[in-house]
Amino acid sequence: MTESDSQPSSAPDTYQIVHARLNRETARLQWHELLPHFASGVMVAVDGSLDLIDVAVRMSQDDTAAVSTWMGDGLLGKVSDALAATWTETDPLLWSVIVKPWILVQSDVRG
Repeated sequence: MTESDSQPSSAPDTYQIVHARLNRETARLQWHELLPHFASGVMVAVDGSLDLIDVAVRMSQDDTAAVSTWMGDGLLGKVSDALAATWTETDPLLWSVIVKPWILVQSDVRG
């Protein structure tokens, strides 16, 4: 077995380690607590159809193919001014996780 043959088997281990770490670092925060990050331009909205932690792991591992696909499908992108205005009015509880330099947020669809 060559060295390159062994790399795919270690990839799931790395994924799982990063997934577990980011899962522990995920928090539910009110929009008003996150507003300064929006103002800094580092906030990314993750559609509710995606798994927030999976997106965070793939972003942290520079999975350009997955991120580009999600962005192209409109499932991932910077929080728009319109969405920020809506959230400012309603101050929802959002799931959030940091993947430097980004703050990923997702509506708490379960309430």
